[in-house]
Formats: sequence, structure tokens, C-alpha cells
Amino acid sequence: MRRLLLPLGLAAVLSSPFPGVAQTAPPAVALPPAAAPPGAPQLAASQTLTLDAALALAEAGSFTLSAAGKELDATEGDLIQSRVIPNPELAVSMEDTRKASRSTTGQVNLPIELGGKRAARIGLAERGRELAQAELGSTRAELRAAVIARFFGVLVAQERVRLAEGSVGIASQAADAAGRRVAAGKVAPLEATRARVEQANAELELAEATGVLQSARQSLAALWGDSVPRFAQAQGDLDALPSRPAPAALQAALEDSPLLEASRLAAERRRAEVAVQRSRQYPDVTVSLGAKRDNEANRNMAVLGVAIPLPLFDRNQGNLYAALRRADGAQDAHAAARVRLRGELQQASTQLSVSRAAAQTLQASVLPAAEQAYAAASRGFEAGKFNFLDVLDAQRTLFQARIRYLDVLARTYDAAASIDRILGH
Repeated sequence: MRRLLLPLGLAAVLSSPFPGVAQTAPPAVALPPAAAPPGAPQLAASQTLTLDAALALAEAGSFTLSAAGKELDATEGDLIQSRVIPNPELAVSMEDTRKASRSTTGQVNLPIELGGKRAARIGLAERGRELAQAELGSTRAELRAAVIARFFGVLVAQERVRLAEGSVGIASQAADAAGRRVAAGKVAPLEATRARVEQANAELELAEATGVLQSARQSLAALWGDSVPRFAQAQGDLDALPSRPAPAALQAALEDSPLLEASRLAAERRRAEVAVQRSRQYPDVTVSLGAKRDNEANRNMAVLGVAIPLPLFDRNQGNLYAALRRADGAQDAHAAARVRLRGELQQASTQLSVSRAAAQTLQASVLPAAEQAYAAASRGFEAGKFNFLDVLDAQRTLFQARIRYLDVLARTYDAAASIDRILGH
């Protein structure tokens, strides 16, 4: 038995990087802590929601953002794995089963990587980590832009409801006034019928605006995982129109956009994959060290060997070609992303400029004039100077002006949110 264990003991000694020195365990690698599952703080049902609170809720409760963070954590494991070296192999073989003529060989096979395989793996893992960081930034920017757009969508929907409620009140007052004039014999009963029709239309507008508000509230709450909105109303200043720098400054800032950075890093990662596939064209060498015990000759012999694969058929040519073509495709995709983002940024900037100017015009001249016209028509109708059709026309004009103003406000904030999403602000 002692003679049988001698080759194994010699092989174990040779497996140490420094003969005669005990092999110590590698230091433990501290893995990044796992991210806690997303859980947005609970919002009281009667609480007023501000933009800052909505952004904080989305940051804490978005599963999309949490998934991007976990993907970034996972790339740390890829980087750790890329740095390790291949494991040695312990092999034992025995010739002849008779004790007198038996020979036993124990050896350690040490694979040696050539062609820069380890450096190429590390480069690929580093590019993957950088790409995950850029994608996390773009995901956060997209989430922030979505919160801002939907928050102001809720504000606009609330104003629509308030406007519709006012229109219902106006229509009710007009119907009552028309009824009194019909009872007094001053106008024909047709005027009262028309007034009731307008009141019914205003009530339908209110019901539609209420439904739009409910949908907007649900869409906003879904960004932090709430299927049912837990806030009473959103609070913000719609009249404070957003502004952004000039188009030339926006185009210059596009180069630092997380979306464009992610596209560039994706192309770099594809080029790193080319380096990995090219390094695999070089065969690895396996060095064997061990000892052989020959019972018949009653002696121990050292065993040395080298194994070199012959790249006659498989030279990794297919994988290298595929990696090269994918790298070219990723570079084209990056160029296409640049063109697309430039176009979207220019379009959003133009939309913001046009909508902002329209909102200022409506706010400064159109709305005050429509309000004055309606007030004059109402006073004239009460005094008997105008008929009810004049009041209805003035009411429709005022209602349409206010609706148009809210539509322009919605487009203004959507354009500003699109700019922020593209630039990652």
C-alpha cells in the first residue's frame, strides 16, 4: 500500500506552485450585496402628491430600475470569473493488476492558456460592466422622464375635470335662466330645450374628463407598482412653462446621453468579443508532472509530458467570423442610434418651442378675451339684449379656448420630458 501511495503523494507535491510550500486557500472574494426587493413607501389615500414625492416613489418601487441594478451586480460576478485561471487536473493510471508486475502513475496536468485568452476575457467582462452601468443610467433617465410626463398628465386631467365641472355649472345656470325667460314669456320654449341639450353635453364632457383623469392617475401609480392610486390629487404649477436650452446646445449635450453611451459601449463589447474569439485560435498547452512506480523493477520514475493540440480543422474560424460581423453590426447600430436620437431631440425641441409659444399666446390674450366675451354675453342675456344662442356661442368659445390651452400645456410638458429622457437628465 505504501508503494501505491508514493506516486499519488509525489503528484500532490508537484501540484503545488512552489514545491515544499503548503498550498494556502485563496482569499474569500466579497460579492456585492444583493439589492433589496423594491418596495415603495406607502402613500396615504388622502395625501397630496408632489412631483418630488412621485419621483421618490418611482425610484424606490420600480421593478424595471431594480432589474437594471441587479444586472449591474451580476456583471461583477462575470468580472470575477474572467480573472480565474484554469484548474489543474490530477490523473492516476495503473498498468497490470498483478502486484508483482504492476506499475502505477500519478500526475498533475497543468493547462497553460496562450494567445491572451485571460486578458481578452477580462476585457469583455469590463465592457459588459460598463454597458450595464450605462443601461442603468438610461433606465433611470427614462423612468424619471416617464414620471414627469405622467405627473403633468394628471395635472392636466385634473384641470380638465375642473373645467368640465365649471362648464356644467355654467350650463345649469344658463338652463335655469332660459327656463325663467320662457316662463316669463320673453323667449320661445325652444331656447329652454337648447339650454338643456347644452347642459347634457356638458355633463357628458365631465364624465369623459373624469374617466381620463382616472386613467392618468392609474398610469402614474403603475410606475411604482401600485395598481390602485393611493393619492388624493397631484399638486403642481401648470402655468410655470418648462424651458430648455437652444437646439445647438441640446445637440452638443447628446454626446453625453446615457442612451448614446449605451449604444457605444454595446459596440465596444462586440469588439471585445472579437478579441476573445481571436484568442481562441491559439491552442492551449498542457504540461504534465508526476511520478511512476514500477513494482517489477522496484523503482520510482519521474513523468514529464507536454500536450499541444494541432489546429488542423477547428481554428475557431466560424466563431471569429460571426463575432466580426456582429461587431460591424453593432457599430452600424450605434451610428443609427445617433441619427435617431438627433432627430428625436430636434423634433422634441421644435415641439417645445412651438407649444410654449402657443401656450403663452393663449394665456396672455386668447383666454382673457374669451372670458370677457362670455361675461358680456351672459350679462346681455340677463338684461334681454342678447338671445340664448349668443350665450351658447360665447360659452363654446371659452370652453374650446381652455381645452386648447390644456392640450398645448400637455404637449409642452411631453416635449420637455422627451428632451430629458434623450439627454438622461
